[in-house]
Amino acid sequence: MSLISRLYRNALRLGGCAFLGAALAVSPVAGAQQASDAMVADFSSIPMPELAAKAWLTLDANSGQVIAAANINEKVEPASLTKIMAAYVVFDAIAEGRLSLDQKVPVSEAAWKTEGSRMFINVNSQVSVGELLQGMIVQSGNDATVALAEAVAGSESAFVALMNQEAQRQGLTGTYFTNSPGLPHPEHITTVRDLGILARNLVVDFPQYLHYYSQKEYTYNDIKQRNRNRLLWVDETVDGLKTGHTSSAGYCLVTTALRDGRRVITVLVGASSDAARAENSLKLLNWSFQNFDTVKLFGEDKPAVQARVWQGQAETVALSQPKPMWVTVPRGKAGDLTPVAEYTQPLIAPLTAGTQVGTVSLSLDGVVLRQAPLLVMSDVPEAGFVARMVDKIKLMLE
Repeated sequence: MSLISRLYRNALRLGGCAFLGAALAVSPVAGAQQASDAMVADFSSIPMPELAAKAWLTLDANSGQVIAAANINEKVEPASLTKIMAAYVVFDAIAEGRLSLDQKVPVSEAAWKTEGSRMFINVNSQVSVGELLQGMIVQSGNDATVALAEAVAGSESAFVALMNQEAQRQGLTGTYFTNSPGLPHPEHITTVRDLGILARNLVVDFPQYLHYYSQKEYTYNDIKQRNRNRLLWVDETVDGLKTGHTSSAGYCLVTTALRDGRRVITVLVGASSDAARAENSLKLLNWSFQNFDTVKLFGEDKPAVQARVWQGQAETVALSQPKPMWVTVPRGKAGDLTPVAEYTQPLIAPLTAGTQVGTVSLSLDGVVLRQAPLLVMSDVPEAGFVARMVDKIKLMLE
């Protein structure tokens, strides 16, 4: 039996109905709660892993759901994980045509003198954006980061303002940046929740640049430096994302891996050593892939609802989303998901494609795991006068 069939069966069994092809609106399951702060691991009997870190998180990039976390909202130092946001702002500038990969960037004295890890660019030289991105991402060069910041915004302080503006746009409520590379500062803070959101947004919005994060080494100015992410050599499914370290932040790592079309992102901060952050991150990745599934439901090709339309040139219309809806559940529990659709009744033509008319929810154990808008998937023009009158009479008699 297909997953869609099982979901439909479960909705009927629980009194849900009116979903996946039925015509009547339904209300949410009695007692269902929103899971805005719930973790998928809360629905599993498998214990969360014990990790030697100050805070950590694992999330499914396909669904965006947090699988498990510890100290998810605790304020932490991001160190060079800050460069994930710096890269996001640079990628955005390239997408908007304000920068190009082959564009030559002048290296200022301020960039050249930046302390910490370095790409070893020379003051007053010209370096391409593509080279600087490798210096920032592969080599974790603070000098490269400041050079890119100045290229995008004119000054590092203006670039940092863009970083904070972008953090606000993405809903990173626990994050504030004071510099672009991630140098220690008492007000330069984030949370593992925010880092998880940011990492997912970068992977989803700019997949064309992910190859930089899996690049194992880069040579510039005759100096070869290896990517500090040890997992690139340990697990071939790992293709990013960024390391960070200061004496006060400890050893940090945001990791992502792609296995059989499913991407998981982990965030781990405050480990005691380089080896510890790699070992614990891999442990978290394996635990997430082995004990949880992510299933694809609904979309343009598989609508959530075929709804009755009144006074229109078509009797039904598909209600769904243009993109598939993914949901992450403990392994073996996909068949226990309860689907619920709630939409305007009666639906009266004319209807315009893209108009939201309701919501679709997926619940597990009485808790709503995912909720998304129900959109009209195609235009339904108004019917002729006679057909409209017939439908009006039918509605009056219902």
